[in-house]
Amino acid sequence: MAASSDTAPGAARLSAILLEPDCAPGLWASVDSGEMGVLVPELPLLRMEQDPIHRHKDVLAHTFAVVNKTDPEITVRLGALFHDIGKPRTRSFEHGEVTFRHHEAVGARMARKRLTELGYGEQLVEDVAELVRLSGRFKGYTDGWSDSAVRRYARDAGPLLGKLNHMIRCDCTTRNRAKAAGIQAAMDDLERRIQELAEEERFRAERPGMDGDAVMAHLGIGPGREVGEALAFLLALKRAEGDLERSELEARLDAWWAERA
Repeated sequence: MAASSDTAPGAARLSAILLEPDCAPGLWASVDSGEMGVLVPELPLLRMEQDPIHRHKDVLAHTFAVVNKTDPEITVRLGALFHDIGKPRTRSFEHGEVTFRHHEAVGARMARKRLTELGYGEQLVEDVAELVRLSGRFKGYTDGWSDSAVRRYARDAGPLLGKLNHMIRCDCTTRNRAKAAGIQAAMDDLERRIQELAEEERFRAERPGMDGDAVMAHLGIGPGREVGEALAFLLALKRAEGDLERSELEARLDAWWAERA
C-alpha cells in the first residue's frame, strides 16, 4: 500500500514503513539501523521487559507484533505503534510488582507531540492520540460493565470506535489460546451490547408523526389508554412506511380508530 500523502519527510518515511502489509521486518530494520531513533526516539526505549521480576514480554517486540496484526491503515497502525509509548515514563515498582499507571494518558500526549513534529496532519494526530488514550479502557470490561459504562465507552470513542476495537483485538499477543479466545469473546460481547443499546436508544428517540395533543384533538377524546394505543399505531406506521403527510396520517388514524371501535 502506498505511503501517506503527508509531504513532511518524517511523516512520509514512517508511513512508508508502517503501511507495508508485513511491516515488522521494516520496523526492526529501522530500529537496528538507528533510523527509528531519529524518527521516533521514544520508541527504542520500549526495548525493556514488561515485568523484569518475572522476565516476560519485551514491550518493543509486543508493540511491533501488535502493529503487524492490524490492518495497513495509517491511523490504526500509528495508534498501535504508540499505544504503549508511555510505559518507560510511568514504570514504577509497588509491593514487588511493576505498574504503568496512566501510561495511556501520558502516551497520548507523547504521541501528539511526536506526530506533530513529524509533520502529520492535525486531524490524524488527534485521532491517533485519542486511540492511545482509550487503548486501555477495555481492560476493565470483564469485571462487569453497566449499560451506562458501555454507552460511555462508545460515546468517547465516537467515529474511532471501529478502529479502537480493532486495535484492542490486535493488542492480544499472548500464546495462551484460552486467554486469547477469552479476550476476543469479551470484545464480541462488548460490540454486541453497543449495537443493542444503540438500537434501543434509536427506538426511544423515535417520535410518531403526531403527538398526544394532536391525537386527542383529532379524535375528540381525552387523556387515557386510547391515546397511548394511537401513538403506538402511528409509530409502527412510521417505522413501516417512513414519514407521511399529515393528511395521510389523519386518514390512517381515522381508519384505525373506526376499526378499533
